[in-house]
Amino acid sequence: MAETSLGRPVTVFIADDQAMVRQGFGALLAAQPDISVIGDAPDGRVAVAEVKRLRPDVVLMDVRMPEMNGLDAARAILAAGFDPPVRVLMLTTFDIDDYVYEALSIGASGFMLKDAPAEELVRAVRVVAEGQALLAPTVTRRLIADVTKRRAVPRVNSNVLSALTPREREVLELIAKGLSNSEIASSLFVAEQTVKTHVGKVLSKLNLRDRAQAVVLAYESGLVTPG
Repeated sequence: MAETSLGRPVTVFIADDQAMVRQGFGALLAAQPDISVIGDAPDGRVAVAEVKRLRPDVVLMDVRMPEMNGLDAARAILAAGFDPPVRVLMLTTFDIDDYVYEALSIGASGFMLKDAPAEELVRAVRVVAEGQALLAPTVTRRLIADVTKRRAVPRVNSNVLSALTPREREVLELIAKGLSNSEIASSLFVAEQTVKTHVGKVLSKLNLRDRAQAVVLAYESGLVTPG
């Protein structure tokens, strides 16, 4: 099997209450030379137990499942603090879903629609396995804006951003607006490696797991407003 930057194939676990979804996604991913599907589960409770046993690199987690929903299952997995970390990618049928916002808040690496093209699912697994957040700019921006408008978003004190330099705040704002590192580099007229350094410092100073949590914090602190 092909190796990734991890030095081995990416291991994936699939949690979904629909057998056809588990089988379909499983077959698609298993056909990739750099991905290995090591298990699946029909509900959140089984998923948590199996993920703790198998320690996959990436978990594809359906939002709505019996016994324990995907949000609670993701919270349990992420709270376990595995080292190396287990990344959780939420699956949803709807592009606007309150659960997705909460999933990003607790540390999920992103989300994608179940009806997304096959190549997007494969790319998503690879991106998340590399430790990056999967944030489709337009959908993520629309989702967060929609949720923040429709319900009270828990606010954090804007002073939490005081540890950041002006340039780091600027980078955080652009992350929250959905820009990739290369797009941020173009916007700020700096090298992409410089942006990567700034992003790393932002995440470290704010004690954030990844870009997904950075987006949420940017909205909750008022640095970026929906609309």
